[in-house]
Amino acid sequence: ATKAHIKLNTKKLYQADGYAVKELLKVTSVLYGAMNTQGGERADLPEEDSSKFKFDLGSKIADLKAARQLASEITSKGAVLYDLLGKEVELREARTESIARPLEINEAEKVMKIAINSVLEEVQKTKDMLSNVALDEASLEAKIEKRKLELERSQKRLQTLQSVRPAFMDEYEKIEEQLQKQYSTYLEKFRNLTYMEQLLDDHRRTEQEMFE
Repeated sequence: ATKAHIKLNTKKLYQADGYAVKELLKVTSVLYGAMNTQGGERADLPEEDSSKFKFDLGSKIADLKAARQLASEITSKGAVLYDLLGKEVELREARTESIARPLEINEAEKVMKIAINSVLEEVQKTKDMLSNVALDEASLEAKIEKRKLELERSQKRLQTLQSVRPAFMDEYEKIEEQLQKQYSTYLEKFRNLTYMEQLLDDHRRTEQEMFE
């Protein structure tokens, strides 16, 4: 903006809203006019014409994400390629030596047997792992079945305990009924006592007034 002598409102730019887009259109209008100008002529578009250029960025978001991902992949692949190319000098000598060396059938057969034995060992390990998985699965199923039986027994025992009436319940209910009656009597006596204390206070107050 400084070199192209374009006046920009930095306050609107930092707002990052529609007004910032209008400010950025001042720059893009100049660049767009420069691209369309023939013979290297520069087109200075006024600010009023900036509203003519409308860009639909909504449809380009997916392309932008894909481009960003591709750029990161290109960077990582380029680093790997650079490392591999750095080892090319050593690998070239080894490759040339291997190509120049005559192929011996016995040695190739020996290497193939070693590779076949290695693959067979891996297959056997995989089979052993699968058999162990089957054994573990059977063991887990047996434990689950055992836990289920224990849970059923516990539930039956709980239902039995809930259904059985304890021997002391009759005595407990009788004592509870007597306690309720005693509490009713206590409330009645407490109310009577409170009423009588109030009458006594009134009587004493009356006598005091008569005495005075």
